[in-house]
Amino acid sequence: MHCRPKVMAPIVHPTKCCVDNNYSETVVPHIHPQHTTVVNHEFFKHQHYFPQSQSVVNTASHQHFNVYGPTPGFGGPRPRPGFGPGPFGR
Repeated sequence: MHCRPKVMAPIVHPTKCCVDNNYSETVVPHIHPQHTTVVNHEFFKHQHYFPQSQSVVNTASHQHFNVYGPTPGFGGPRPRPGFGPGPFGR
C-alpha cells in the first residue's frame, strides 16, 4: 500500500534586502602641450662572412636470412623446401 507524504505549512523567511548601485562617469579633459624633436642616428656595422659548406652521407646495410631450426650440418633438421638460400647472394 502506498501512502501519500505529509506536507507541512511553508516556512517564510524574512525578506532579503539587496542594493543595486549605479555609477556614472564624467570625463574632464586636461590638455598638456608637448613638443618632441626626433634625432635620427645612423650606425654602420660592417659584417664579414666566411661561407662554408658541409655534406652528410648516411649509409645503410641489409642482410636477409632464411632460418628454420638449428643450422644444417650440425645434427639438426634440414631447412624446409623453398626456404633455402635466396637471391641475395647467400
